[in-house]
Amino acid sequence: MNKLNNNVKIIGGHWKRKNIIFSDKDGLRPTLGRVRETLFNWLNQDLTDKSCLDLFSGSGALGFEALSRNASITYMIEKDNNIYKVLVANKDHLKTDKAVIINTTAENFISQNHVLFDIIFFDPPFQDKNQISLLPLLKQHLAPDGLIYFESDNKFEEEHFKIIKSSRAGKVYFYLLQ
Repeated sequence: MNKLNNNVKIIGGHWKRKNIIFSDKDGLRPTLGRVRETLFNWLNQDLTDKSCLDLFSGSGALGFEALSRNASITYMIEKDNNIYKVLVANKDHLKTDKAVIINTTAENFISQNHVLFDIIFFDPPFQDKNQISLLPLLKQHLAPDGLIYFESDNKFEEEHFKIIKSSRAGKVYFYLLQ
């Protein structure tokens, strides 16, 4: 079992300053607080009535942050069983029924999903370069005027979506796509 000696603070909304825990696992890296702050500024802070998908949930920082900022529902997809259990523990700790946590791969979820999302958080593990091929498939899962947040360790040139906003923090590049 992975140790649970890591935590990250939710930075805004009604769970502001609450900690969520995450496993100490190689490759698991919560989105930095300053990056989340920029992202949610781009999204105008309040996500009331927005449905979200956190496709590679990991720590759950993006999904729980969205719920803290009034998202109506957030599907959190995580393939690692131990990390999934930690996400469920965080959901219980925050006492929310608006987090739908599913233990499956991103590929399986995308192939079986018929729900449209207003915001999709697409932050795959940096070491798994094959996951980028899923990005164009997300178009069919976006609601009209939906947005995709994409995070990478490489500069990104996109042909399937329009880059609305982009920035960089250290070695992390992040984008808002439409």
